[in-house]
Amino acid sequence: MSRQITYSPAYTLVPTYECFNHCSYCNFRVEPGSDPWLELDQAQATLDTLDVTEILILSGEVHPKNQRRSGWIQRIYELCQLALTAGFLPHTNAGPLSLKEMTRLKQVNVSMGLMLEQLTPALLDGVHRHAPSKQPSVRLKQLHWAGQLQIPFTTGLLLGIGETETDWAETLVAIANLHQQYGHIQEVIFQPHQPGQRQQQLAPPCDDSMLLKAVKMGRQLLPNDVAIQIPPNLVQAPDMLIACLEAGATDLGGIGPIDEVNPSYPHHTLTELTALLQAHNYTLTPRLPVYPQYDAWLSQPLQQSVQSWRTRLDTLHMKKS
Repeated sequence: MSRQITYSPAYTLVPTYECFNHCSYCNFRVEPGSDPWLELDQAQATLDTLDVTEILILSGEVHPKNQRRSGWIQRIYELCQLALTAGFLPHTNAGPLSLKEMTRLKQVNVSMGLMLEQLTPALLDGVHRHAPSKQPSVRLKQLHWAGQLQIPFTTGLLLGIGETETDWAETLVAIANLHQQYGHIQEVIFQPHQPGQRQQQLAPPCDDSMLLKAVKMGRQLLPNDVAIQIPPNLVQAPDMLIACLEAGATDLGGIGPIDEVNPSYPHHTLTELTALLQAHNYTLTPRLPVYPQYDAWLSQPLQQSVQSWRTRLDTLHMKKS
């Protein structure tokens, strides 16, 4: 019997690319004030054309002390509302947020996320030298608040940015401990750094052997009910993608027209991924951005939206089988 590997049919809306951080490997950000924010009518026009399940609201960060911060949070909230009204399920990842901001956005998101990347403070003297919100304590606090607020949450590690294997273990143990306390971590992304055209400082790519080693460690240290996600467009060899699945990865993340964080690395088509997985006795299966065990954490309106999608996916699965 084939083993199921999941993915989320997704589209990314970017409220703004502006960001006050300067991570040396970033291929996403632009300077604050240089990027007009996504207007609601623009977003609506895009939503009207889509055939996906998840709308990922992925944003650069407006500084917490910037007078435009409240307007930025409001724009994210309104984009989530638009997505819900259009029949999609929003998931927001907009960097570290305050407890108040998270509480507000919980109302219009079925799940949220924030990459821990790595907890070692050593990176603050390297790739995160000019990235205040990459303080490990700031990001870890976000995961605590998500647990306290019962927000289904995605986090992850960025691999190959100057960290050590000991740093991987520290980060993974911290995630495991938080999940044991709150039970809110849906999945952990293992994202290999791959150099892009817009980053400030070129660095060698995270090779596939490093990714595989990290996945194996993750499966040993993370609770079994936490999914391990790998982005297939950032894996260099098809055989290594299969090796990561054999090592315990179970999810390929959101797949859509473009990877906004890594625009130099286009997503594979579903046809290509399906064929690759079938050749190794895996079945590629769509999922929602909220896992079933977390449905009860959502407000009643969000639960209704999610249940509608679960019914649709069940019907689709029955037709295929």
